[in-house]
Amino acid sequence: MPTVAVIGGGLVGLASAYKLRETGRYDRVVVLEKERDVGMHQSTHNSGVLHAGLHYTPGSLKARFAVAGLREMVAFCREHEIAHEQCGKVVVATSEAQIDRARALLERGRANGLRDLRWLDATELRAVEPHARGVAALHVPEEGIVDYAAVCQRLRQLVGDVFVGAPVVALKRIAGGWRITTGARTIEASFIVNCAGLHADRIARLAGEQPGIQVVPFRGEYYTLRPERAHLVRNLIYPVPDPTFPFLGVHLTRMVHGGVEAGPNAVLAMAREGYRHCTINLRDLAGAMSFPGLWRFVARYPRLVTYEVARSFSRPLFLRSLQTLVPELRADDLVRGPAGVRAQAMRPDGSLVEDFHLIRRDDALHVLNAPSPAATASLAIGGEVARLLSDAALAA
Repeated sequence: MPTVAVIGGGLVGLASAYKLRETGRYDRVVVLEKERDVGMHQSTHNSGVLHAGLHYTPGSLKARFAVAGLREMVAFCREHEIAHEQCGKVVVATSEAQIDRARALLERGRANGLRDLRWLDATELRAVEPHARGVAALHVPEEGIVDYAAVCQRLRQLVGDVFVGAPVVALKRIAGGWRITTGARTIEASFIVNCAGLHADRIARLAGEQPGIQVVPFRGEYYTLRPERAHLVRNLIYPVPDPTFPFLGVHLTRMVHGGVEAGPNAVLAMAREGYRHCTINLRDLAGAMSFPGLWRFVARYPRLVTYEVARSFSRPLFLRSLQTLVPELRADDLVRGPAGVRAQAMRPDGSLVEDFHLIRRDDALHVLNAPSPAATASLAIGGEVARLLSDAALAA
């Protein structure tokens, strides 16, 4: 039977390996992860939300995988006793002008198959989130929170054949598959599955692909609420997204092990793993600055880009965004928190790749765009990877 090498030990890579092993079609499924442990980047540098698929276009991969993946992730966490909670969220319309957009979200969520969505007036909103303020809100009871780090570790145990400290530096086609060179070893495999996240486009190029897109890293920065002010947020409080902007906007999230995070914003990172302002990787920075798509994106959204950069350095600006949802928040309630980096695939014309983007070959599968809700949807994505690889093997 063939061997499959999964490149990338984040949630999508681990879930893909787990699903491939479940099929029983492969002699060996091995995961190659460049870091010292699994799930050290996007999988755990996020707000820990179980996304229900409310915002995504009906019929898109994001919509299908988020809804199915949420339910599968909840079942997985129950089975393996991983901390999680379907606590629900409210999406708050803070003005009459947002009512129509919020109602459109309600219809989109229903089209995507979400259960028990509920429209709230201002009084009903206060019953769910006493400190949130808005003219109306949408209640999404299936949304939740989870310990993604624990999910990663359990998947690692179930997969078993996981090599850490194994950066892939070369891929060469050989008879019957691939020779994969890492820092310490060489592995031969019949198939490769590229789940390298922030470096997925580079791995695709090592495999001889011309993906036509480039990963551009956007850092999302968070504040946390001081413990004595965490009562201002019961569960999850989100804004109604502005369809003219490419990002969701800052929100407030209770975390599964306690505490509340506020954010994220979205600013260009100076490194693909640039979690701080001062982190610069010259290769990553040069790649971004020389990519025409980035400059066309900036030209398309000049006000948004300027505002996000300003808010990154200004606590008052960040606070003002949060106060539209919870007016009682004060500047001294906010403590600088963690940050994450989103691997956003971008086209040369400056448009963002909005949906998950997978390329299948006879001997390879590349997951080239898997931003949020990929963590929630990881088991569903893994199932799709297993199906596509089985189809490719049958076709060969």
